Amino acid sequence: MPLFFSKFAPLVPRVRRLSTAAATAAGEDPKLSRIADELLALSPAELDDYAALLRLKLRLSLTSSAAAGASPAGAGDAAPGAEEAAAAVKTAFDVKIEKYEAAAKIKIIKEVRAVTDLGLKEAKELVEKAPVVVRAGLPKEEAEALAAKLKAAGAAVALE
Repeated sequence: MPLFFSKFAPLVPRVRRLSTAAATAAGEDPKLSRIADELLALSPAELDDYAALLRLKLRLSLTSSAAAGASPAGAGDAAPGAEEAAAAVKTAFDVKIEKYEAAAKIKIIKEVRAVTDLGLKEAKELVEKAPVVVRAGLPKEEAEALAAKLKAAGAAVALE
């Protein structure tokens, strides 16, 4: 279950009621009210993605809680080592075909079709564009398994 949504799931219906009532009663800024309503309309997966994006924009750790995080004003003062630490704890990987042997092209296209929802023509075009990312945002185990399959088919693969 997404981290952001699991923490705040009980509050969403209550905040939804409060945001529309408070905007009309207190005469709040309509821009802020619109943004709040749009955020509350997001699905749980979209909320989780938004939380991760916001943490990246503010240069916070992806695992930090909102209470432990830095304020936006102090975000520019973050130590350079903080970015390196966040990069070291990478949880999502991209599988990229760097190059391939011409003789193995058909095998690679078959593997790409098997792991994606692409048709024959789209998979062929994707493989011919090498270097190209085949799948993005995979957990480490899945990315390594896919890389092994593509290497066995004859492609030079990199995990990013």
